[in-house]
Amino acid sequence: MDNIVLVGGGGHAKVIAGMIARGGLFQLTGYTDPCDRGPLAGSPYLGDDDALPSLTADVPFAALGIGHSESARVRREVFARLLGMGFSFPPIVAPGAHAAESGGLAAGVAVMDGAVVQPGARIGQCAIVNSNATVEHDCRIGEFTHVAPGAVLCGGAEAGDDTLVGAGAVVLPGRVVVARCTIGAGAVVTTDCREPGTYAGVPARRIA
Repeated sequence: MDNIVLVGGGGHAKVIAGMIARGGLFQLTGYTDPCDRGPLAGSPYLGDDDALPSLTADVPFAALGIGHSESARVRREVFARLLGMGFSFPPIVAPGAHAAESGGLAAGVAVMDGAVVQPGARIGQCAIVNSNATVEHDCRIGEFTHVAPGAVLCGGAEAGDDTLVGAGAVVLPGRVVVARCTIGAGAVVTTDCREPGTYAGVPARRIA
């Protein structure tokens, strides 16, 4: 069983640690974070990110435990730095999730419990498909995009890079959401979102 290190120790990291522990594909060596938050899924605190270079000889894989904030910039920067150290990022799929085609999941993708990713969907690197979210057939999800809990992307829908599709939001079939958008919780995207910005309501309208 290959070793993996988790980068981050907050709430999102707790979920990822549990997914790794239950998945049985990797041995979680521990986690790094600016603060010691105690064991995660029984795995120890290893120190801050300065500890990472010394791990590469024995730990080939890493997982991002940093959740989506208002910008994916931090996650992108950490991902690039770890790639430079030589770590690889496998997709992490919770045992309680369904991903019809593992080949559609790029490096570092996280698919949480209860989520469904249907055939033909393609998920970009380090994207998050959160608990009970649905990504239907032939959807395209961009890099570092977060599909929040309970959100639904219907068949053939697209969400560009660095986008947040909020909790319970729905993107109707074939609709396109460009990069760097925020779709508010519960919004329904009925027409393409062609400009970066924040969209809310039913139907969704750009508000910022």
